Amino acid sequence: MTAAFLREEGGEVRLAVKVQPRASRNAVAGVVGAELKVLVTAPPVEAAANEALLALLVERLACPRRAVRLVRGQTSRHKVVAVRGLPGATVLARLLP
Repeated sequence: MTAAFLREEGGEVRLAVKVQPRASRNAVAGVVGAELKVLVTAPPVEAAANEALLALLVERLACPRRAVRLVRGQTSRHKVVAVRGLPGATVLARLLP
């Protein structure tokens, strides 16, 4: 099973994510183009939306917080997130059940 938003490289799984801040709920909304769409209730100020995104991914992936980091897109809606310690198939299964 493969997905356009997921790429395995250097022992990590990289996710291309499009974040929608100020949503009514925190949720993974599916795939839009080549990105995983994630809704977060936090506003896009002072990295609140980034922290909400990472917290949601940690919860959905059932992994430690230190295993998930923001690689690119600190001030953009389009981000790249790296996940260590989980294979790509597991990440995909836990994000899109």
